[in-house]
Amino acid sequence: MTDESPSIGFFEKYLTLWVLLCIGVGIALGGILGDDMRVLSDWNIGTVNIPVAVLVWLMIYPMMVQIDFSSLKYVSRNWKGLALTVVVNWLVKPFTMALFAALFFFGIYKSMISPEDAEQYLAGAILLGAAPCTAMVFVWSYLTKGDANYTLVQVSVNDLILLLAFVPIVGFLFSVFGIDFVNDAGESIGIPYKTLLTSVIVFVVIPLFTGYLSNRFLIRSKGQAWFENVFLKRLKPISIFALLSTLVLIFAFQGETILGNPIAIVLISIPLALQTYFIFFVSWFAGKWMKLPHQICAPAAMIGASNFFELAVAVAIALFGLNSGASLATVVGVLIEVPVMLSLVSLANRWR
Repeated sequence: MTDESPSIGFFEKYLTLWVLLCIGVGIALGGILGDDMRVLSDWNIGTVNIPVAVLVWLMIYPMMVQIDFSSLKYVSRNWKGLALTVVVNWLVKPFTMALFAALFFFGIYKSMISPEDAEQYLAGAILLGAAPCTAMVFVWSYLTKGDANYTLVQVSVNDLILLLAFVPIVGFLFSVFGIDFVNDAGESIGIPYKTLLTSVIVFVVIPLFTGYLSNRFLIRSKGQAWFENVFLKRLKPISIFALLSTLVLIFAFQGETILGNPIAIVLISIPLALQTYFIFFVSWFAGKWMKLPHQICAPAAMIGASNFFELAVAVAIALFGLNSGASLATVVGVLIEVPVMLSLVSLANRWR
């Protein structure tokens, strides 16, 4: 039996490159098609954009179908790690993300970006901060030789909390920082909680419910080996295609903004990266203080540092539109995800 070193998949390893390519393709399409792209942005049911909803659902379902809520019966086995995860993810991370973003967008960058852009970027950062990782944490846990069963339990717990906590946390932070929403007449309408709730139902509840039912049915009818080695592998290309297509769509609308201010992506990435490192260090050293073993401490630190960016992107589009600064900020979260998290994987393994 060979002891192979953990390795990241080809797509995940070069995710930053794919995002950069999507930026180029999206900007080119936006320039070629021009106003014809507006047909897609106007194809809505209520506040949900249909093309985006389909693509995001195709991204999220393959993650949700892997969640086995029967693992929750083991929740007491590593309760210290779970307690650390819950506290950092829901009582620390959303608020420090908002503070980092506000410090940079309204303070350090005050002379470089407009107040309107600052508010949009802050909104995108808040959405990222309130959505801890669901899928990629399995990759980071694997690369740091984390406990796979514990990782599954913490993701299951995290998803259940997400259903209840995401909307009130986002609404609270939007209110604290005065993020305004206006109607077509330019009148302030307050925080659209209905849109937030609809987004959670469409992009979390439905794929989570259908994913769980699929998981139970397929494993019982086909077996665990077929589910993992055949079904999940067939789903993966669909998820990748949906993610890249969503990014192309966003940048097709963002092209003019990016070409006019290419430094915006760099400016947005700095506070997001700092927040990622900060949350990792808080979780890691708290875990060491609690004397958590490496295989528990590593995934507990990684889940908060990483983001459920698929949900953040979808909600940003639902609330602010495809061509908004908030949507751009959430996509920058995708851009920096892999290089930053791989550096943290390296640190965790070095400090083992």
